[in-house]
Amino acid sequence: MHQPLNVRLSSLLLLAVLAAVPAAFAEDARYTLTPGEHGVELKTPAGKAVFAYMTEKPPNTELTAHSACCLYPVYTPAGVRAVDFAPDDHPHHRGVFFAWRATTFGDQPADFWGRGPEPMDEMRKIRNRAVRLVEANVDRAVIEVENDWTIAGQVVLDERTQITVGEQRGVYLLDFDYRLTPKVDLRLHQFAYTGFVVRARKDGKAAYFSPAGKVDLPSPHHLKPESNWPAQPWYNYVVELESGETVGTAVVDHPDNPPTTWHNVEAIALVNPCIVAPAPIERKAGATIRLRYRVIVHDGPAEMALLDELAQSWRERGR
Repeated sequence: MHQPLNVRLSSLLLLAVLAAVPAAFAEDARYTLTPGEHGVELKTPAGKAVFAYMTEKPPNTELTAHSACCLYPVYTPAGVRAVDFAPDDHPHHRGVFFAWRATTFGDQPADFWGRGPEPMDEMRKIRNRAVRLVEANVDRAVIEVENDWTIAGQVVLDERTQITVGEQRGVYLLDFDYRLTPKVDLRLHQFAYTGFVVRARKDGKAAYFSPAGKVDLPSPHHLKPESNWPAQPWYNYVVELESGETVGTAVVDHPDNPPTTWHNVEAIALVNPCIVAPAPIERKAGATIRLRYRVIVHDGPAEMALLDELAQSWRERGR
């Protein structure tokens, strides 16, 4: 029996509407940035948490640093936490963060690394001014962060950081573009560690990798810049967690950054490309320091060819 023409047309229209629904949802799918417990949280179009940007120090925390302004937690695509916060060995460490240890602004010494016990630390704080999502689609998110570095309430450095986030071939890519402008003359003293840091998890069996393969070098000494590891396009920290998962965080250095050696310490799960280990750096007031890093967050063992490819493609940008 044939259906009446109006019934057939209605059925066809319904099927067309239903077929268009997934496409409409796909067009609307995008990364989102929403308020979190101590800052904001970034999620993928599928609703998976990538990281939280912490804008304020949590109450009743073990963190001894007076500044937060960090990425914590940071997750792998499988949803496993990859970084640590206020660990018992170094309770001032905080996920993925940026801070300088030994500086002089004008004639004022300042430690923004924030180890905590020193009375003067409380007078040196990095304060968040804004975190906003400036671009979001199904493929990537672009976040802008504005922070004030302050001494006794006075802003001595303006930080404007762009974080571009995406997922490619089963890994998260977090691209950091720091623009740091001192308000007064700045001296960054030579030091073994400082600057951009990933404090990863250490609750498992860990190893470092570079483009040359597994790294077998002694850990650097925190008071001996000359003991740092040599410059490489990237180093990757991989840990087989006691819970059974394997996670990795690779940090890629941009060739336009100042000369860099690496303060990578397995005992404290640190990955730190340090621009002041080779020599001190000075900048006049108003002279912006631009630094770029890529962090590749992955599940499972290191895939060397993939890391090389993702590092090289990013390092060639903007040259």
